[in-house]
Amino acid sequence: MLGARTIIACLFLTAAPHVAAGSGHGPVFGGAPPTLGKGGWQLDQAWMGRLGQGRGDDEQMLRTMLSVGITEDLQISASLPITLNSGIYMPRGRTMAMMATTQDLEAIAGWRFQRRAIGAGARLESTAFAGVTAPLQQYRADGMRAAPSVHLSAASGYASRTHYFWAGGGYQHYGDREGDQMGSSVFYSAVYGYRPPFLRLDYPKPDLRFFVEAIGEHTARGQHHGLEMVVSGGDSILVGPTALLLYKQYGLAGGLLFPVYQQTNFQPHEKFRFGVNFSYFFWLR
Repeated sequence: MLGARTIIACLFLTAAPHVAAGSGHGPVFGGAPPTLGKGGWQLDQAWMGRLGQGRGDDEQMLRTMLSVGITEDLQISASLPITLNSGIYMPRGRTMAMMATTQDLEAIAGWRFQRRAIGAGARLESTAFAGVTAPLQQYRADGMRAAPSVHLSAASGYASRTHYFWAGGGYQHYGDREGDQMGSSVFYSAVYGYRPPFLRLDYPKPDLRFFVEAIGEHTARGQHHGLEMVVSGGDSILVGPTALLLYKQYGLAGGLLFPVYQQTNFQPHEKFRFGVNFSYFFWLR
C-alpha cells in the first residue's frame, strides 16, 4: 500500500499465553494491549489497502510479520513489505497498528506493563510499544529521499468473554535526509468488541468476535529540499466494522473503515480502507 506515502499500520493480532486459540486477540486497525506468551510465535500475512476517489489513488500492500514472546509480557516483532499498488497519498499516521505500510523493514517491541484480573474471565491490560523502520529504497515514489523513522505508542483497556474495549494512541517521527523529511504523525484509536452468547466457545472450538473500530490521524506537512510541502499532511477520522475468527492455531481477521472526516491539504479523499490478516500460532520446544 503506500510506496511513497505512508500511513503506518499495525495488526494487534496476538495470542494469549500457551493457548493457540488466542484469547487475548485484538482488533484489525486499532491498538490493543495483549502480547504473546513466553515462547509463543506468531506468523502474520496481511493484505491491506485503501480505495481513493480517482484513478491512480488506490493503494495496496502485502506484509509479512513474525513475532515471538520473550516473556509473558514482552514480545518483539519484525516485518517486511510487498507493494502491490501505490497511490498518491501523503503520510497520515497509522491505520492498522503493527505493520508499516511503507517500503520499509520494521522492528517493534511491546511491553505489557499492567495486567490485572477484575473478575471471572475479565482483565485490565496496558502495553507500550516502540519501533523503528529502515527504508529498502533510496527514494520514495514521489521523489523524496527515504529515511528511517521511530514510533512510540500505547494501548490500554478491558477484555472479558463478552465485551472488549481498548483505546490507544501514538506518535511517529521521520528522519531528515538532505532536506527531505516526511511529516510526523499522531494517531489514536478506540475499539469496542462483542462476542454473542452462542459464540462463547472454548478452545478448540471456533471463536468469532465482532468489533466496531474508530481511528484518527493527524500528519504534519513534510519538507522537500528544505521547503514545506503544502499538499502534504492532513487529518482524518474513520469508523467501521471488523471481525475476528479463531480456530485452533489459526486466526483470520478482516474489516473496513469509512471516513467520517477528512482534511487532506489538496490530496484526494479516500472512499474506504480495508485490512485482511491471516495468523498462524506455534511454539518452538
